Amino acid sequence: MSDRGQLREATQRGRCILAPLALDALAARTCEELGFEAVYVSGGALGFQYGVSEALLTLTEVADTTRRVVQRCSIPVIVDAGVGFGDAVHMSRTIRELESAGAAAIEIEDQVAPKRVSHHRGVEHLVPAEEMVAKIEIAAQARSDPDLVLIARTGAIRNESIEAAVGRTSRYVDAGADMILLLPTSVEEWQRLPELVDAPLVTFALLDQRSPNEWAELGWSLILDPITAQVLAHTAVRDAYRHLREHGASGADGAAVWAEYRDLARAAGLEPLYDIERMTTEPGT
Repeated sequence: MSDRGQLREATQRGRCILAPLALDALAARTCEELGFEAVYVSGGALGFQYGVSEALLTLTEVADTTRRVVQRCSIPVIVDAGVGFGDAVHMSRTIRELESAGAAAIEIEDQVAPKRVSHHRGVEHLVPAEEMVAKIEIAAQARSDPDLVLIARTGAIRNESIEAAVGRTSRYVDAGADMILLLPTSVEEWQRLPELVDAPLVTFALLDQRSPNEWAELGWSLILDPITAQVLAHTAVRDAYRHLREHGASGADGAAVWAEYRDLARAAGLEPLYDIERMTTEPGT
């Protein structure tokens, strides 16, 4: 079964999958080695990584990142396509490009196109439901593999009402969405939404917020964490460099740093490349 089929099947069997952030192949391979069943390429995190904004990313940048991650890990890769990089015509190409890059699932959302930078501050501008419905229909038509999972995200809970959000999700599912991404604002909404929406549910959360079993019992199928990995990495590097500038040393254990460095080749999967060299080059060269 393909990665796409595995993801689709897993989310329909009453389980919950936790997908950490992976913006590069090394991170994805680490997640796979640790037993995670999927990883997430977040547009927001990729924008931060590039020092711009998700709103300014190009389809080529997202597709290239996806391709690099997919080529070096064997677990499903879920990709944030934002607003599809434009209208329904742009959405059609977005789906084809990301599917070709190997995405197992593609997330699209009902904000305006082009997406606005202030969404990072919680300021969202939604398109009318019928406009999003048309984009989902085109997205569903554009995929060549029926196992490619389409995740439709709506910000209607925070910008309209929970009733409006549920109404939108019903139309999105009818249009071809396989899963629905919602952003609850209260404990009551976390509990109510699985009863109100007739589709597997997705949300953003820190992975240690609840266990997979607890999420599944609540009725949620897929948890995406676009935050933890990037924040921890940024904090660790910033604090080490700050300590170095202020005290003349990073405070890190040098032996431990070298040990981790020596393990990077294994983590990155270089051993098969070493094997090729052993077979094709002279010993010691």
